[in-house]
Amino acid sequence: MKIVVLCGGLSPERNVSLSSGTKIAGALMARGHSVVLADMFFGLENWNGELKDIFDFPPELGGTGIDVNAPDLQAVKTSRRLSGPSLFGDRVLELCQMADIVFMALHGQCGEDGRVQAAFDLLGIRYTGSGFLGSAIAMDKDLTKRIVAPYGVLTPEWNIHDCGIIDISAVAAKTDLPCVVKPVDSGSSIGVSIARTKQALEDALRGLAGTGSRAVGERYIEGREIQIGILDGKALPSIEIRPREGFYDYKNKYQPGAAEEITPAPIPREAEERLAVSAMTVFNVLGLHAYSRAG
Repeated sequence: MKIVVLCGGLSPERNVSLSSGTKIAGALMARGHSVVLADMFFGLENWNGELKDIFDFPPELGGTGIDVNAPDLQAVKTSRRLSGPSLFGDRVLELCQMADIVFMALHGQCGEDGRVQAAFDLLGIRYTGSGFLGSAIAMDKDLTKRIVAPYGVLTPEWNIHDCGIIDISAVAAKTDLPCVVKPVDSGSSIGVSIARTKQALEDALRGLAGTGSRAVGERYIEGREIQIGILDGKALPSIEIRPREGFYDYKNKYQPGAAEEITPAPIPREAEERLAVSAMTVFNVLGLHAYSRAG
């Protein structure tokens, strides 16, 4: 098959996506597919040949390490040669239309949130993963929690805050601590913090106000990090993730040796079954397809 692995983009999770895309491209090439690894934001700036020939030249894959810090997106923007506001880089859409399918290795905003999926639907481009609606809902933590609650899926109590409008000091004064603060529409634990004091809560909300993101404030629950993957409509064995220090933040997710992963998780069978049921419920209620992960 001719497969475009689409990664990168202009999201705070850009570096994670580039790493994922490189690994996916390598695996697909090892199985005999014709693969193009494409950065959605930069496109084919460095391709000097005819577009029709691009699948005949296997990409040279770089490293898969992820920097401990999130990328400087302003620097990424200014380094692109193509001018204009489009998040699709040079000939990206034309390339994707040539492929038998696009493997979506994008992470975060304008990658996992349904916008790219909707554009591809309009252009008749086949792609992996969930469609635009399920992707859009699942990327919004507040909306997801509201939708799955009537189906018996338990999540911590929460409030939603528009950090650019609210009186941050007033919100902090009436919020029970400790609490978890996170952007409503980002992944990879970027912007997530555990606030144990009023000052820490104010700092967290002000930090998100600078990004323009709404914030979810959840009641903090001491516990273990258990995740369930779903593939082809079936729940996979659970995984317990144990960070060496702190909580499962951006650093602990992507730095080698920062966290231990145990599969299957050492939990009672009854707990495993309940988690699988909850993960499948979310998957079905949100209208997701092919694969997902719940934690």
